Amino acid sequence: MIELGLMRIARLVQHTPQTWKAIHVAGTNGKGTICAYLSAMLQASGVRSGRFTSPHLIDRWDCITINDKAVQESVFLEAERLVNNRNKDEGIGASEFELLTATAFEIFAREKIEMGVIEVGLGGRLDATNILENKAVTVISKMGIDHQSFLGNTLEEIALQKAGIMRPGVPCVLDSTNPPSVREVVEKHARDIGTKVALSAMGSEVAKEISEANFEPHQLDNLACAYNAFQIATRNPNPPLDQILPAVRKLQWPGRLQQIGIGAITGRQELTTLDGAHNAQSAAALGAFVDRKLRSKSSRVTWVLAASAGKELDNILKPLVQPGDNVVTTEFGAVDGMPWVQPMSSKDILSSISSAGVETSQQHDAGSDVSGALRWAADTAAGGPLVIAGSLYLVSDVLRLLRSAESESK
Repeated sequence: MIELGLMRIARLVQHTPQTWKAIHVAGTNGKGTICAYLSAMLQASGVRSGRFTSPHLIDRWDCITINDKAVQESVFLEAERLVNNRNKDEGIGASEFELLTATAFEIFAREKIEMGVIEVGLGGRLDATNILENKAVTVISKMGIDHQSFLGNTLEEIALQKAGIMRPGVPCVLDSTNPPSVREVVEKHARDIGTKVALSAMGSEVAKEISEANFEPHQLDNLACAYNAFQIATRNPNPPLDQILPAVRKLQWPGRLQQIGIGAITGRQELTTLDGAHNAQSAAALGAFVDRKLRSKSSRVTWVLAASAGKELDNILKPLVQPGDNVVTTEFGAVDGMPWVQPMSSKDILSSISSAGVETSQQHDAGSDVSGALRWAADTAAGGPLVIAGSLYLVSDVLRLLRSAESESK
C-alpha cells in the first residue's frame, strides 16, 4: 500500500545519523539513469558514495549500492532487521517503501559514505526520501503524466509535487527539455522558498568529448542533468573529464535500452532489446530508438509486453507497436516487498494490441508464463528485432529468469 507523508519515516530514521551529503533526484522519466550516471562519476572521482533507487531489479537489496556495487545481502538483512524491529517496537506502522528507505539510510550510516544519490520513489514533497537532512543539490528530470491519483492530473500539478524536494539555498538542476509551464512552476517554487534553478546544459567541451559515444537523445538529456548536479555537489565547475567520462561511457543501466542475450532461455542467438518503458514519455523514447535502429533492418518487430494494472496502455503502445508487428502479452510475477503492485491482465493488453492494427494471427497471450512468452517471441521473430518492454517489473522477471537459466547451465 502507498501512503505518502513524512511522519512515519521521520520516526524511523530519527536515530540514524545522516552525516553524508545527498543528491536528491525527482521526475517522471530518467531518474534512475541520472542516478546511475552520478554514481559512476562519484566512483571514478574517488568519492565514497551510496545509491538508493527503486524498484529493485533482481534481489530486494540491489536497489542499494555502495561505491556502485550492490550492498551485500547480509549487510542489507541486518539493517532491515533493525529497522523492522524499530517499526514494531515503537508502533510506527511504516509502509514497505518507508522501511526500505530507512534501511538504505541505516546502511549508508554504517558504511560511512560521503555522498548519497537518492531517487524519489513517488512524487517528491511527501515521498519518504524527502526526509533527507543534508542536500547538496536537487535534480528534477523529465516531467510526464503519471500517478495522477497521488500527484494531480496536470503537468503543472505534478511539477509542484516534485518541486517539493527543493530546499532553501540548495541549488536545483531542472531538465531543460521540460515544457515552459513546468519550468515556470519549478522556478516560482524556487523563488518562494529561496533557492535557484539551473537549467541542464552539457557544455561544448563535454559534448565534444562524448560525441562519438553513440548516446540516444534522451540519454544525453539525462547525462546533462547528472553532470550539472555532479559539478554542484562536488563544488567543482570543471571536473576532470578524463576521469568521469570513461566511467559514463561504459555504464550499462539495466532495463534501459539494454542489449541482452536470451539464448539461455530461448536459444535465440541475436541480441534482444530490454527496456522498462512504462509511460507515454519513456515509450516515445523507446519507439524512436526502435524506429531508427531496428526497423531499418526489418519492418516487423516482435514485442514481449506487460504492464502494471491501471496504466493508460494506449498512450504507451502508440509509439511502439505498428501494424505488421508480432506481439506476445504476459504478466509479471509478485513483486518482493511491493505487494500493492499488480500486473495488468495479459488479455486486456491484447485487446489494446488489436486496436493498434496487429493481426490476430500475429498475437499471442502467454498469461503469467514469462518464460513461455520469451520462447514464443524468439521463435516468431526468427532472428529479427525483438523488444521486451512495458514494465520495469517485467524487466526484473526476465533478468531473474536469465540468471537462473545461466546458473543451471554451468
